[in-house]
Amino acid sequence: MFDKSLRRANASARRMSRRDFLRCASATLVVSVTPAGLAGTAARRPELLAVRVWPSSDYTRVTLEHNLPVQYSHFVLEDPDRLVVDIEGIEFNKILEELSDKVAAHDPYIKLLRAGRHKPGVVRIVMELKAKVTAQVFTLKPVGEYGYRLVLDVYPQEPVDPLLALLREQNSGHPPAEAQPLPLENPAPATKPEKAGQPGTDAAKPESGAPRMNRLVTIALDAGHGGEDPGAIGKRGTREKNVTLAIARRLKTKLERQPNVRVALTRDGDFFVPLGARVQKARRVQSDLFVSIHADAWIKPEARGSSVFVLSEKGASSSAARWLAQQENKADLVGGVNLNVKDPFLARTLLDLSQTATKSDSMRLAKAVLGELGGVNRLHKANVEQAGFAVLKAPDIPSILVETAFISNPEEERKLSDSKYQDQMAEALARGILRYLEKNPPAPKSTMAVLSEH
Repeated sequence: MFDKSLRRANASARRMSRRDFLRCASATLVVSVTPAGLAGTAARRPELLAVRVWPSSDYTRVTLEHNLPVQYSHFVLEDPDRLVVDIEGIEFNKILEELSDKVAAHDPYIKLLRAGRHKPGVVRIVMELKAKVTAQVFTLKPVGEYGYRLVLDVYPQEPVDPLLALLREQNSGHPPAEAQPLPLENPAPATKPEKAGQPGTDAAKPESGAPRMNRLVTIALDAGHGGEDPGAIGKRGTREKNVTLAIARRLKTKLERQPNVRVALTRDGDFFVPLGARVQKARRVQSDLFVSIHADAWIKPEARGSSVFVLSEKGASSSAARWLAQQENKADLVGGVNLNVKDPFLARTLLDLSQTATKSDSMRLAKAVLGELGGVNRLHKANVEQAGFAVLKAPDIPSILVETAFISNPEEERKLSDSKYQDQMAEALARGILRYLEKNPPAPKSTMAVLSEH
């Protein structure tokens, strides 16, 4: 009897426990889950992290970096000309308050940039323009050290013509310095490369003076990276994009002191140029040579020395060369290319180097330059290297890529940031280029090419 009563009492207690548990659990869900859900929603609200503005004569880019994807819309207004971008779900913060401070007075396209709360949950950005533009607005996924990015590009309605810009520079009333041919008969002795062998044995060896050219020679200098794409960064914070532009500018000055030589820079400021557009610019100015300037990086800081590369059609000359080409070819991902824009002319420029003459000329140019670099810096390899660099794929222009030094090496990073070393590097590059031209004078241009310059 006692056992039966005990079992009934236990069963009743268990039933009460279940009811009480469910009642308590329901109350707990109401009290604790709802705030947690709200907290999670708040934590996942997009937040603006940074705004960067990159002005140039080609176009101006505004980049808004944020931690999560955003929804946006945009439109253009007239009288006055404005680009308006509405961003949903983002909070108005101090970065947006200071937006107007980001625009430089010399920006060729943007007059003013401002932001405000358009309506609940929507921030409106207004870009006041100096002239009518063609606008591209697109997003980029996280890559490298960047989070999500909303990109606002404004281009002139009449695109900048590289050849016309080059001709205007020549006729601007600011001619290059008086011709001062570089003495080529006494080149600096090459220092010992990392591996046995002496580079540059096939380099051009002119008898004396500057190259003898019976027509104008156009050289395209490509300062690697730029704008959103910093390139490699040394331990001391030296950015590859700044080093390459400094050397390219110095090299341009030296080359233009030579008779019958003009130089076009693929970029003459801190802005991003896609890899294919660099090739496109070189072809549009009818370049005779293309020289891309970079500063190497490797996973180990001990790596050092200068290198010269040509395009490989059959794979890289080493695993390190293959890795380097892969890193350089990621520039479009980091810098930010609008993949929705299809340019058939640009597509035609991205061809493999298939002409035998162009390939052999590229190798001769590379050897001439490598032979001069040894007088300024230790050589990383004794021979010209090969890899699949996208920027070397002009089918009709001898093209090389120069790695001036390893920015990942502390000693060489200090050199690269030194103006004296930059000048020495530019001098060596100029000697190599002129040695090549002395032994390989460019053939006369076709009638159509000559007429198109005027």
